[in-house]
Amino acid sequence: MVTTENSATEVHDARSRLVMSALRLFAEKGYKAASTREICDTAGANISAIRYYFGDKQGLYRAAFTEPMGDLPCGSNVAEYADLPLPEVLGRFFSEFLEPFKRGEELGLVMKLHFREMIEPTGAWQQEIDAEIKPQHAALVSLLKAHLGLSDTDADVHRLAFAMIGMAVYFYVGQEIVSAISPPILTTPKAIDVLAERLAGYALAMIEGEVARRAQDSTNEQ
Repeated sequence: MVTTENSATEVHDARSRLVMSALRLFAEKGYKAASTREICDTAGANISAIRYYFGDKQGLYRAAFTEPMGDLPCGSNVAEYADLPLPEVLGRFFSEFLEPFKRGEELGLVMKLHFREMIEPTGAWQQEIDAEIKPQHAALVSLLKAHLGLSDTDADVHRLAFAMIGMAVYFYVGQEIVSAISPPILTTPKAIDVLAERLAGYALAMIEGEVARRAQDSTNEQ
């Protein structure tokens, strides 16, 4: 007799196999060249499973594009803990941002798929920008605006937010370079935790530098 729990596990496993199969084939071949038949064959699933779980090929592609990175969009939860002391906020932000590195091979495939999406756009990247990247940036800008005591958001606040996020983004886009030059930085979960801690410290120094710059500019204007 198949229990409800076992049935639910089988459904989850079948869906997960399809997502991982799709991730690998979409990353290697692109959206158009990767057939749903090949994806299903690799996942050991029936072709009808795509319609059942994802609606269509586009839905499967979207799942492969986003789900392997985890349930929490990188760093976009910052608004929920923005009232904590700034060092703790930054620590949590970078810890969340780098969490996908602990997923191993999946991350490499996700980055390969993201790069391919930029070359052969399907619209998934724009959805990612609207759903995750813009809210993430807005939350960080709001945090910086409050910390700097500003009534309005100026271009320098955006520059600072982009620079802070850019430190962490480099480890994604330059993962192969980092691994070739200094492998220990990304090899273990502990190393990734240390990296998040260091980036939080660097970001705090950047913010303090911006505070000092604004104070100096204000003095020069008087």
